[in-house]
Amino acid sequence: MKTKKASKQRRTRRSKRSKLLQLPTQTHKTRRVIEEGVSPLVEKYWFQRYDLFSRYDEGIKMDEQGWYSVTPEQIAIKQAKRCENATVVIDCFAGVGGNAIQFASLCYHVVAIEIDPLKVNMAINNARIYGVEDYIDFIVGDFFQLAPSLKVGDIVFLSPPWGGPSYRRVKKFTLDLLEPKDGYAIFQAAQEITPNIIMFLPRNVDLLQVEELCWLSSPPLEFEIEENYVQGNLKGVTVYFGGAAASQCGPS
Repeated sequence: MKTKKASKQRRTRRSKRSKLLQLPTQTHKTRRVIEEGVSPLVEKYWFQRYDLFSRYDEGIKMDEQGWYSVTPEQIAIKQAKRCENATVVIDCFAGVGGNAIQFASLCYHVVAIEIDPLKVNMAINNARIYGVEDYIDFIVGDFFQLAPSLKVGDIVFLSPPWGGPSYRRVKKFTLDLLEPKDGYAIFQAAQEITPNIIMFLPRNVDLLQVEELCWLSSPPLEFEIEENYVQGNLKGVTVYFGGAAASQCGPS
């Protein structure tokens, strides 16, 4: 009995010692989160920061919405590679620049539209870190107002706000939940520029509604749906329409 009791005490001491050894690392991470002004809402995204921007430590800037809205870098790279024949790409909801940077990294000329001037300043900073600021024209403005005058784009990229992290609690994400307008209105505005459209959507999006977008054109557009994973976790789906579906989005 004494032997069993002593053994149990040793295991308990080892367990406590193990927790104490882990504490400094945990405290250091918590301190960094506080120092960088990351709110509890987006703290989980801070731990994924290198998935969002591999060069994060070089001075990347994001606001709270940027943390949960920016496309993870590996997904943005894959989306950009699908447009190898494009000359001009229009990023309609550019945010802090994650997608615009990857399009520009492949030497496309990018028109990056964002209604929030603070986000535009962050995107310019982030593009400078990646050395691609000369390939991007940043415009502070409303995409819906600008769309009729944007006739030079070979491809339109749409990653409209999903309504924040709460989108995950919805069993089936319908297109009317997109912001600032529903998915149908957003898609129709993009069609005024080109039928070659890439749309990044939540992983739980209603795919039947996505298919309906094709029928807003006559004849209906070709489309392709791609699931996007980061480190084995499904993060979203990318839908390629028109020439983008055939990886041939370029000057007609």
